Amino acid sequence: MNLGNWMRLAWDRAAAVILMAAGAVALVLGWVGVSGEAFPAKQLPYLISGGIAGVFILVLGTVCWLSADMRDEWTKLDRIESALNRLADTGLVDTNGARPATAKSVGLVDSKS
Repeated sequence: MNLGNWMRLAWDRAAAVILMAAGAVALVLGWVGVSGEAFPAKQLPYLISGGIAGVFILVLGTVCWLSADMRDEWTKLDRIESALNRLADTGLVDTNGARPATAKSVGLVDSKS
């Protein structure tokens, strides 16, 4: 799968990667700016723009990644639910959920034997 298809299919993960990279770049640029200034008054703009903004962008990227993980889990749960519904429609699964159906309870085995 090429990068374009991956970005189209997993746009939330692509956004998370881009945001995390941008946050890391902002932090590095802020650190470089602070390290080049001797006076604390001149360091504050770098701390605000590089430090606080970089951490915010990193957190936003992390939230996007976790949201993508949650969407994957919901998709898996939907598949499991639809498979269980198909099994319940065939009658091979007890719909009460208390215990699985046996061949006897479904009627595949004669109860007199």
